[in-house]
Amino acid sequence: MNTIKWILFFFFSSTVLFSQEQPKEVLNFEEYVGLVKQFHPLAKQANLALRQGEAQLLKARGAFDPRIEIDYDRKKFKNTEYFDKLDAAFKIPTWFGIELKGKLQQNTGDFLNPEAFVPTDGLYSAGISFSLAEGLLINDRMAQLKQAKIFEKQTKAERDLLLNQVLYESSEAYFDWLMSYKEVIIFKDSYINALIRLNAVKKSIEAGDIPAIDSTEAKLTVQNRLLGLQQAELDFTKNALKLSNYLWLDNDIPIELQPNVIPQELNDELLNRVFQIETLTINEEILENHPKLSMLNNKIDILTIEKRLKTNNLLPKIDLEYNFYSETPDAINTFNTGNYFAGVNLYFPLFLRKERGELNLAKFKLQDAKYEQMSTQVSLRNKIKEVIAEVSSYKIQTTLTSDLVLNYQKMVTAEERKFLLGESSLFLVNSRENSYIESQMKQNILQNKLFTSQARLFNILGIDL
Repeated sequence: MNTIKWILFFFFSSTVLFSQEQPKEVLNFEEYVGLVKQFHPLAKQANLALRQGEAQLLKARGAFDPRIEIDYDRKKFKNTEYFDKLDAAFKIPTWFGIELKGKLQQNTGDFLNPEAFVPTDGLYSAGISFSLAEGLLINDRMAQLKQAKIFEKQTKAERDLLLNQVLYESSEAYFDWLMSYKEVIIFKDSYINALIRLNAVKKSIEAGDIPAIDSTEAKLTVQNRLLGLQQAELDFTKNALKLSNYLWLDNDIPIELQPNVIPQELNDELLNRVFQIETLTINEEILENHPKLSMLNNKIDILTIEKRLKTNNLLPKIDLEYNFYSETPDAINTFNTGNYFAGVNLYFPLFLRKERGELNLAKFKLQDAKYEQMSTQVSLRNKIKEVIAEVSSYKIQTTLTSDLVLNYQKMVTAEERKFLLGESSLFLVNSRENSYIESQMKQNILQNKLFTSQARLFNILGIDL
């Protein structure tokens, strides 16, 4: 008879407790990750790194843009034209420090320098200038363009790392939200069970079957379970708000998670697929393609170019220039060696202290980057092994705790049956159920650790989803 009362009361109590709840909507984890990657401001900020690399490359290529230069001077005083000088040039920079140029000079005036006298229609020239030693094989323009091309690759790796970090942190927020949601369910179920027992105890006391002191113990259990439920609901609310930080719409509007939205039940197979670590084989190729190591490799390449440039600066600077003159530029054959302007410019510091100092600094920077690369490679390899071992251990532990939870549940059911038959006490029932609740909480925590360790493996490997 008591068993029937308990069943009827449980059905009535659970109907009252859950009838007022809103329909639940599940936030799918894979969809959540996609939303973060597409709309979160930090994810968009990571994509800006790519544009910075493109802008840097465009800037470096600008050093090789053709350009027009016009120099015009005129002086007139008391109706006397001292001079009127026009010097216009069109220059085309090319690789290896060679520059092609065409030039027009028109000069008139009463007080011109004799060397500035040119024909009335102007004097045209076509010429070339280049460096023989320093600046021939590499110069500032060449170095900046090569470094900019490498920098573009580096910004891609930087973008991958930033985006990976955002997805990792947002996944952690989802796992904490899921864990707190499960805690709410655990404490809600235990609170309902405690209420059922309290009402059953009251009826048994009224019937004279058990002493009145048992109602006090039942009330204490209800109060403790209610405290646990309140704390679990608070944690769930806080983690839901934390999760909301990663939810945004396309037009940069943040989304606040609604109370009726709940997390998806996860497992390690699902996370392996989402994080693309399901069929992952850890080898040297994985390390070589790692964004962090790619950034360091690109840094070494950039510093190697800088070292070459500083080494080249130890050579003397010898600039040569040769221009053919003509009054009639329409006729190509008028440009000949009979009319020309040639020049040479030599510059060479005797002690080269500045150049040698800059070269030594470049060598130190390069060596420092190589040491950092070696250290990072070893550190990454060991971290990957550590997390893989962690994932494996947590999988075993979660399997063991699942068996523990099942066995504790059987113990609670058996103790309740003995209590209904009068062969046990309320204290023993509550004790069994407390152990059952603790095993559920432990299982929940271990699952959270397993999911987090899988996300850590994704994060350490720097995978780009």
